[in-house]
Amino acid sequence: MTEIIDGDAVASQIRDDLTDAIETLADAGARPGLATVLMGDDPASQTYVNMKQRDCEEVGIESYHVDVEGDASPETLYDEIADLNANDDVHGYIVQAPVPDHVDYREVIRRVDPAKDVDGFHPENVGRLVAGDARFRPCTPHGVQKLLEAADVDTEGKDVTIVGRSDIVGKPLANLLIQKADDGNATVTVCHSRTDDLAAKTRSADIVVAAAGAPELVDGSMIGEGAVVIDVGVNRVDADNEKGYELVGDVEFESAKERASAITPVPGGVGPMTRAMLLYNTVKAASLQEDVDVDLP
Repeated sequence: MTEIIDGDAVASQIRDDLTDAIETLADAGARPGLATVLMGDDPASQTYVNMKQRDCEEVGIESYHVDVEGDASPETLYDEIADLNANDDVHGYIVQAPVPDHVDYREVIRRVDPAKDVDGFHPENVGRLVAGDARFRPCTPHGVQKLLEAADVDTEGKDVTIVGRSDIVGKPLANLLIQKADDGNATVTVCHSRTDDLAAKTRSADIVVAAAGAPELVDGSMIGEGAVVIDVGVNRVDADNEKGYELVGDVEFESAKERASAITPVPGGVGPMTRAMLLYNTVKAASLQEDVDVDLP
């Protein structure tokens, strides 16, 4: 029987496991602080911010939020970033993407203090990850690793095919999985829109990670018998229901489930892990900045 990897349960366990580290920091007079910055009024981004604030409240992390008008100048956003860099109560923060078109998101990331870059997107943190000395692992790739660990999937010597080469998921995950580490040592193929015969690449893999942002791109015919399937995609598609839409992944779940040994659902798979690992990175940032040793899960 195919194992359905429960991301909600794994994320809940990580949040519980962070409690001891947060208490250790509190005993040292430090409470981890996470800030979110939202420029504009994108409804999906506002929903994500609200969820992150609830997560913080649940585990005892102080949450802060900064709203910036969507038509404000880039310099207005940069000033808010500078204030967060200087705020000792804020140990980590994220600038919610997307930002308005008149703002260069790469410039935004470059202005974030790398020590507070709990997304792990600053060039310094990307370089450290590639070098095998990550300060923060990006949240979604780290979450994927935690899901594989929870499902007792050993990546050493395994062939992994990642569908998608984004800076947020595909590239950092490939770098993490090839590293000489207990949760690495894999042989990784990264596929993308120019890949020839995608199905052949996915079908030969022990582990398939779909992160292309394309609804149900990967179906059961593209999965090798007994492979592990991690579906990072979350796509809204039209549906004949009360909402008028439903959420689907980058994997056609029902057909893939027939061939996979383990698979993540959408929703309830990778999504909760991304938020949990943001809390993880915030606690780690606080421990580094406050010079307090903590045990992280």
